[in-house]
Amino acid sequence: MSDELQVIDILPGEGKAVVKGALITTQYRGFLADGTPFDSSYEKGRPFQCVIGTGRVIKGWDQGLMGMRVGGKRKLLVPAHLAYGERRVGERIPPNSALQFEIELLEVLTRDD
Repeated sequence: MSDELQVIDILPGEGKAVVKGALITTQYRGFLADGTPFDSSYEKGRPFQCVIGTGRVIKGWDQGLMGMRVGGKRKLLVPAHLAYGERRVGERIPPNSALQFEIELLEVLTRDD
C-alpha cells in the first residue's frame, strides 16, 4: 500500500458535504491491508458518529472524508502513519498496520443546523 492516503469514491453523494468540525453519521467496514475485517458498524447494529477534522478519529478519516457528500460511499486506503502508527489496537490491529475502510455517509450536521 502507498504511503499516501488514497480516496476512492464508489458512489458520489448528492447531499451536504463534510466540513471540519461537522458531526457526521456513517456506516463503515474496516479491513487490514490483506482484507481481514477488524471492525464494522453494520455488525454492531448502529451507525457511527464522530466530529470530523478535529483529531477525534484517525488522521486518515479526518483527511479522507472532507468534502464527501451525504448519500455517498467512499473507500479509504489509509497508510499506517495516518491510522494508528506503531500502536497495537485491541487484538485485531497489529502495530504499523495499513487499513482500508468502506464508508457510507448518512448525515452531516454543522453549527448552522
